[in-house]
Amino acid sequence: MRFTKMEGIGNDYVYVNAFEERIPNPSELAVRISRQHFGCGSDGLILIKPSQIADFQMEMYNNDGSYSEMCGNGIRCVAKYCHDRGLTDKTEFTIESGGQIKVMHLNLASDGTTESVRVDMGVPELDGAKIPSRAVGNPVIGHQIDLNGKTYSFTLVSMGNPHAVCFVDDPDTAPVTTDGPVLECHPDFPAKANIEFVQIIDLTHARMRVWERGTGETLACGTGACAVLVACVLNGFCDREADITLPGGTLHIQWAEDNHIYMTGPATFVYDGVWLQEV
Repeated sequence: MRFTKMEGIGNDYVYVNAFEERIPNPSELAVRISRQHFGCGSDGLILIKPSQIADFQMEMYNNDGSYSEMCGNGIRCVAKYCHDRGLTDKTEFTIESGGQIKVMHLNLASDGTTESVRVDMGVPELDGAKIPSRAVGNPVIGHQIDLNGKTYSFTLVSMGNPHAVCFVDDPDTAPVTTDGPVLECHPDFPAKANIEFVQIIDLTHARMRVWERGTGETLACGTGACAVLVACVLNGFCDREADITLPGGTLHIQWAEDNHIYMTGPATFVYDGVWLQEV
């Protein structure tokens, strides 16, 4: 099976062109191929497939084998792959993920390859029941969860997948790897949740770390950065357009007047390979 390793500000996945390759059990393969030392080492597996409702389809599996509806950094990489590997010559096209259609706007370098991608991430879902969560409200601001002697106050956002955003003094010292996995699986989040720990720098800049549902701490989370901007705006901390800095790099996020979230960032090829084990 031929594959390509790609990363979007450090959020790395194994990408497979499912127009050409057949993957009978992608969930199992995601676990095996994502393992450090025994596999490629990655945050998960993404298949690039035909779609009945868009130009392409992205099917994503976390490194624990669980299916995920959406990945912001992943979808930028899919867009770059589709253009730069000749599946399309268009610089504006659509990708289906989790049944939702996202519009890609490619910014090309002088050599004609994709330098960055601006993604229309759609309208954020703010209804607590639809996140999904057990919290009541639209929007949900200040949802409290007690854990290890601390009270977390969350703003809840769905960007096609569930996010719980809390504000901290310093993400570098936040208990991301200890409290993150417990909060991810809290009963208030029936489909689990991505947990963001955010520091406000100023009206146009915030820093974050994230514990990703089904993956653990990652260097970047595109949908998480989008959710963070929404939470910042709802709490009056940031303007509707800001840079969100993650350990792997910075994404530019805009909550536009049409209520859509636009995410702009890079996508990078790392290497091509051939998986020699059974798929």
